[in-house]
Amino acid sequence: MYNVIVIGGGPAGVTAALRARELGASVALVERSRMGGTCTNDGCVPTRVLARAARLLRESNQFETYGLVSPLPAVDFERLMARTQQVVYTVHEKKQLISVLKDSGVTVYAGVGNAQFVDANTIALIDGTRLEADKFILCTGGHARRLDFPGEELALTHSDIWSLKKLPRSLVIVGGAATGCQLASIFNIFGANVTIFEVSPTLLRVEDEAISQAIHAAFEQRGIRVITGISGVERIEKAGQNLQFHYIRDGASHVQEAEAVVLSTGWLGNVESLNLAAAGVTSERNYVPVDDYLRTSAPNIFAAGDITGRMMLVQSAGYDARIAAENAVLGMGQHYKHHIVPHGGFTDPEYGSVGLTEQKARAEHDYVSVIVSYSEMDRAVIDGHTEGFCKLIASRETHRLLGVHVVGEQALEIVHLVAAGLASDMWVEQLAELEIAYPTYTAILGLAARQLSRELGVLAIAPEWRALGKPYASEWERRNID
Repeated sequence: MYNVIVIGGGPAGVTAALRARELGASVALVERSRMGGTCTNDGCVPTRVLARAARLLRESNQFETYGLVSPLPAVDFERLMARTQQVVYTVHEKKQLISVLKDSGVTVYAGVGNAQFVDANTIALIDGTRLEADKFILCTGGHARRLDFPGEELALTHSDIWSLKKLPRSLVIVGGAATGCQLASIFNIFGANVTIFEVSPTLLRVEDEAISQAIHAAFEQRGIRVITGISGVERIEKAGQNLQFHYIRDGASHVQEAEAVVLSTGWLGNVESLNLAAAGVTSERNYVPVDDYLRTSAPNIFAAGDITGRMMLVQSAGYDARIAAENAVLGMGQHYKHHIVPHGGFTDPEYGSVGLTEQKARAEHDYVSVIVSYSEMDRAVIDGHTEGFCKLIASRETHRLLGVHVVGEQALEIVHLVAAGLASDMWVEQLAELEIAYPTYTAILGLAARQLSRELGVLAIAPEWRALGKPYASEWERRNID
């Protein structure tokens, strides 16, 4: 009998097991297949390898501008796919998850197939082994949603990308959220003719409207065909070496032909094989609902990560897991709250966000926002990457930071400074006075913060200066803020 059994060996499961063991519990971790979860094996890690290759290929277009004389590179897709698997292997070797867990005193059952609940305190493995525990933490992750329509078996999901033997010359991507946009951007840079379909009126609908609009426009400028507002998928049919994707838009049927179709239409929790009913755990729409303590409908069973259907991000899975483990071992004390979650996508251009979108700020605060173009940054000019902007949002009443939304080079790195500011309840004036290294992309936050300070009336400005129009701030400019 263990104090805690964790089911799932991805970021949430490993974090939960280690934290529970750290608190003195006897812990077992059960993983049905390979440790590391979706992120390491066929999600974030290999996708980032493709994004890295795409970025290198994009950079090669600047060789001549910077006096570099060399033939432009071409994509050897087979070697690139081999590289993704090599990196996955290297990450596994670096993490040494099983060794780390065992060295910490966690009993590991890896590659044992699906575990099923027998009752609220017992699970059974495929080989007949039964394990008992006082508490369980469900960290079984998720999988790509497949739509139900004729010919859907002809479509790929992101997990199938790694089995491709050659680069598709043309590609249909169904779904314009983060994963779909990343794949569209990557394969576009590789030279594929990409069309992306989305039900919503715009791409990345959960992001700030400025990001959604900017990525949409950037994609079209790069030759990615963007079709939004579709109302359904009718079927996929074979057409020689290609596929015909039939969809409905504006009440009419349309068809798009491509070598491959990728479904990026959502993410479901891995709940099917757990036999949750035997443990008294309720599931809804392929997720396990949890309360503010990450406890399921069974009082001794907790859940963390993708299976809850809340924040399906690696950083959020680890956050959930620590809370679930502490509540399972120490008792109900830690509340679930995802207030500050930096996130974004490795598209071209990159985007990143943290905090409130302008739509939410408008609904909840008397706010002020400014947008500063990348073209105002010396680093962007130096690197030849002047496409993009930074939108900074703050409370007009308290001057506290509310959010930031960035499109452009290193966007995901930039937003973390504001994430730290949000965590520390930073004022705009404090960000404006921060001495950010020059020349860097992060310096755009200083420009935005100083412009916001003017909008808020914190900086004294002569009437004749204000009459000149929008007062742009130089990266070298600095004024004391009282």
